[in-house]
Amino acid sequence: MNDDALLAALGERIASLAPELVELRRDLHAHPELSRDETRTTAEVARTLQAAGVAVRRLPGTGLVADVGAPEPAYRVALRADMDALPVRERSGLEFASTHQGVCHACGHDVHTTALVGAVVALQAVAHALVERGIAVRAVFQAAEEVMPGGALDAIAAGVLDGVDSIFAVHCDPSIDVGQVGLREGALTAACDQIAVALHGRGGHTSRPQLTEDLVFALAKVVTDVPAALGRRLDPRTGAALVWGQINAGRVANVIPSTGECRGTLRMLDAESWLTVGPLLDEIVHGVVSPYGAQAKIERLKGVPPVVNTSDGISAFRRAALASVLTPVPTSQSLGGEDFSWYLAQCPGAMARLGTRTPGGPTYDLHQGDLVVDERAVALGARLMATVAVVRGLDARRAEIPEGHR
Repeated sequence: MNDDALLAALGERIASLAPELVELRRDLHAHPELSRDETRTTAEVARTLQAAGVAVRRLPGTGLVADVGAPEPAYRVALRADMDALPVRERSGLEFASTHQGVCHACGHDVHTTALVGAVVALQAVAHALVERGIAVRAVFQAAEEVMPGGALDAIAAGVLDGVDSIFAVHCDPSIDVGQVGLREGALTAACDQIAVALHGRGGHTSRPQLTEDLVFALAKVVTDVPAALGRRLDPRTGAALVWGQINAGRVANVIPSTGECRGTLRMLDAESWLTVGPLLDEIVHGVVSPYGAQAKIERLKGVPPVVNTSDGISAFRRAALASVLTPVPTSQSLGGEDFSWYLAQCPGAMARLGTRTPGGPTYDLHQGDLVVDERAVALGARLMATVAVVRGLDARRAEIPEGHR
């Protein structure tokens, strides 16, 4: 089997699997599980892979790893999918909508997981060809991408990158049409932290604010003035965005509370500024609240650095897309956070954006309960992932063999 025949065989196998993959995706979609609670999802993935003759290894807690191809490879490629859902109520109206109240796959992780299952099953069908070429593929089904610190760090600590030469992943993008794949060399996502500011002071009656440290007023100043000041103290090229998602203070209209809190995320396009922004944030918060006599406590839960795609990784994705009858399209850096960045901090590779929008149909947003995915993306994602693993492995093997000996 030559290389072209190998890639064609992968495509044919995934095409035959497409109905089963859609069925699996719908099952996972109907039974979403939150971060580090992906017990059923892990079991379903393991059952499906083992039925195809793939050996799996469970990770501590939830998640698993599967290896296909050469047992002692010259080159090993890893493929990663995340499995967790979000604490969001589904509003899609689908027949296979979430059966778990207040939990749904609003970020497409059910598609990522199913696509990787399809890729592994197809790769297992051509395992003999991978062995002949000295190529191995490791599939990492990761827990807890949606929380900080994310499950990528747990998986890495469990050794999933041991012996891995490069790693790849896809992420659903409902702004890109199905049949297209968004590619970008360099930074694809942003650094992201969770920020909490808690204020303390004397409460009292709203008729006598001068006798209190007016926590509600001070908290409002934090919410509005801290992002504004941060934007003037940082180089605009850092792309910093501090956005609040939660504010809590008081319960009664005529009582000034003694505590208040706001929580949000700090996102930055520039990784170096992200590493050093902590003291500046503390200075600004304390400066904003000091005129009101309030005491502030700032908590910064460090999240993830940006996903930075290598040129070799994007080149492999581009050739894999074309071989998979997908159209590569350029995509921009976003302020979204993604813990796939921790893998890329240790191992070269890339993440691609998998189009999930029905052409001419509505554009949905991630992390929203009404998200609907064009299910053709499941098999396309499977083929893309299987193909990029083989393409990258072949490229690496060719680079090791002198021209006259190929």
